[in-house]
Amino acid sequence: MDIDRSGSRPSQKGPADWFAGQVRIDPLFDRGDPARVAGAHVTFEPGARTAWHTHPLGQTVIVTSGLGWAQREGGPVEEVRPGDVVWFAPEEKHWHGATATTAMTHIAIQEKLDGKAVDWLEQVSDADYRR
Repeated sequence: MDIDRSGSRPSQKGPADWFAGQVRIDPLFDRGDPARVAGAHVTFEPGARTAWHTHPLGQTVIVTSGLGWAQREGGPVEEVRPGDVVWFAPEEKHWHGATATTAMTHIAIQEKLDGKAVDWLEQVSDADYRR
C-alpha cells in the first residue's frame, strides 16, 4: 500500500503550450508499470481552458467545483458542474475548462500507452470557446 500525502507534490502552473489562461495542476498520482494510470487535480480560472488534445486510452474528468465547459470535436459545448463525470474515448479530440465567468476544478484521470497519456494539439480559438 502506498499513501500519497496531500501536499507532497508541488503545484505546477499549466504550461502555455497546453492551456490558455491561468491553470494550476496539483499532481495526485502517477503509477508506473505494470499500472499505467495517472491523475491530477486541475483548477481553471475564469476563461481558462485546455488546448485541443487526445488521450491514447481515454480520459475521465470528475468536476469537483465551479462551472465548466467541455467539447469533443464536432459536438456542442457542454456545461459541466460539480459531481459530473465526463468520459472522453480513446483518441477523441476534445478540450475542457472553466466558463468565461466562473472557475472550475476537476480531477483528471488517464492511462498511459507506452508511457504517453496525452497528445497536445492546437489552442482552442476564442471564437470556438465562446460559442
